[in-house]
Amino acid sequence: MARPVEDDDERPRKKARRSDDDDDYEHPDDRKRKKGDATGGVIPYKNGMALASYYCGVFSLIPCIGGLLGPIALILGVMGLMHAKKNPESRGQAHAIVGIVLGLLVLLGHLAAVVYVFVFSATR
Repeated sequence: MARPVEDDDERPRKKARRSDDDDDYEHPDDRKRKKGDATGGVIPYKNGMALASYYCGVFSLIPCIGGLLGPIALILGVMGLMHAKKNPESRGQAHAIVGIVLGLLVLLGHLAAVVYVFVFSATR
């Protein structure tokens, strides 16, 4: 007669022992994270203007609302850069620059479209 196969999952398992050396090593980036920044510095929550500029710049790529959000992204981006220069711990320069660039591109695109419509409608 064959013996029934026992399930290994039902037996309690021993916990793995941690080496004392594991606690001694500290990665250089861990010091930055211990300051209370749960996002790791990716989201500039201390510089709201830069973050708003970034989101306005991204959403300005949507065709119908770009004419409104493009200039807002441009203005908020400049204000966010000025805030980041005054308060270096707030960060957000990259978000502000992306907002400025996207806002400027969308604004120039809309101006070019308006000029195109007026030039070609006048010639007909």
